[in-house]
Amino acid sequence: MQINISRLLPVIIFALSSLIACKKTQDVPAVLPPGVAPTPVAVITDPEKIKDSTLLYSKDVYLWYNQIPATFDARSYADPVALMTAIRQYSIEPGFTAPVDRWSFAMKKTEWDNLSGGLGTTFGATSAASGDFGLGVFFNAEGDLRVKFVEKESPAGLAGIHRSWRLTKLNGNTNIATSNSSFIVDGVYNSTQSSFTFIKPDGNTVDVTLTAAHYKEHPVYLDTVYTINSKKIGYFVFNSFLGDTVEINNEFNRVFNHFASQNISDVVVDLRYNGGGYVSVQEKLANYLVSSSANNNLMMKQQYNDKNARYNTTTYFKKLGSLNLSRIFFIVTSGTASASELLINNLKPYMDVKLIGPANTHGKPVGFFPIPVGDWYIFPVSFKSTNASGTGNYFSGFPADSKVNDGLSKDWGDVTESCLASSVKYITGGAFRTQAEAFQEISPQVKISNSQLDGPSFKGTIETRKTFK
Repeated sequence: MQINISRLLPVIIFALSSLIACKKTQDVPAVLPPGVAPTPVAVITDPEKIKDSTLLYSKDVYLWYNQIPATFDARSYADPVALMTAIRQYSIEPGFTAPVDRWSFAMKKTEWDNLSGGLGTTFGATSAASGDFGLGVFFNAEGDLRVKFVEKESPAGLAGIHRSWRLTKLNGNTNIATSNSSFIVDGVYNSTQSSFTFIKPDGNTVDVTLTAAHYKEHPVYLDTVYTINSKKIGYFVFNSFLGDTVEINNEFNRVFNHFASQNISDVVVDLRYNGGGYVSVQEKLANYLVSSSANNNLMMKQQYNDKNARYNTTTYFKKLGSLNLSRIFFIVTSGTASASELLINNLKPYMDVKLIGPANTHGKPVGFFPIPVGDWYIFPVSFKSTNASGTGNYFSGFPADSKVNDGLSKDWGDVTESCLASSVKYITGGAFRTQAEAFQEISPQVKISNSQLDGPSFKGTIETRKTFK
């Protein structure tokens, strides 16, 4: 699925010809005046004018636009990627001493179309034009590098690789250590072909050579029902709010119809590596999960900057499916971000929401939309969200109710995996696993390395549906 730009905010095309004529400092209208049709213009090709336009749009739609200084020099940056990174420093939010924006970014249009449509592109990878291998890796401990997820139609998925496999050699190099993280990032995410040696859970060794490719992603990784101590528990692994939205919506319908037919009492939603995606997909999932009593009640508010306040919106729950849950369990990590956190926040006023995982969630209560500039899309943070209780600004993330290590040594759905096991223990016995049972602090170096390995993961809340008039 590719984004239909004609349905985006029409901030994009008005007066482009005047924007690119020369470098300017004045603001440009973000929205067409009522009754004014856009003027057709040629696509910008001059790299310097692309940078000028990137800054001008940011000065209109960026949530903290009024903190960008007049002296900011767009042309001193290499490209829109560097420019979007640079404006982040001006995102000072009340209550926070450091800039809160970690996400404003830019991508070439073709790469974004592949990423947003679920066609196998690693976010920010130098090999993005060629696709990727379709797997991610994390250190379980120093020297213990594990596969954390695999896309089933990707080169890694077709090779039979699974979550929990241990990587012991990469491109002939057996130095699989946190001190070699840059090499690992290049070999796993930035290469068009790499060789891997894995140890499977049964102790057997597997040698695999993978060639990067585009493939269709399927963000519903697993759904199943467990019957444990007379409790029926639905478990659902959802890895992204991006992709083919028709397929995702059909999958939601299938999964929740199955859960309802099995008379499940509780649902565990595994969002541990889900960095977000479309607001519309979040709304759909929220409507399946929310209790029936919330129907027609406020789900969330979206707020833009004061220049564009007339586009602020309020969304209400429209209950889907027959499940009527009073509580919900989410497995989370620091990689659980944006639309995933939006889902959690929107359900909190209406349900008992429990979080299980090793750390706070990522902390991204803001979103953006793609603005075309030349052959790029730019994504300056443009709106923030609050729930029915008025809660937003969770830039520090949501803390886990049950602090449990990420069970990287187990495959999806293994009831002995630490996070799922703690969820099941609460559902069946009324208490989570204790921290002494389930959590051991990983070393600072492993945390730093995993942060590097998580770098190519997209984190965003994307709004593409509204046409503002």
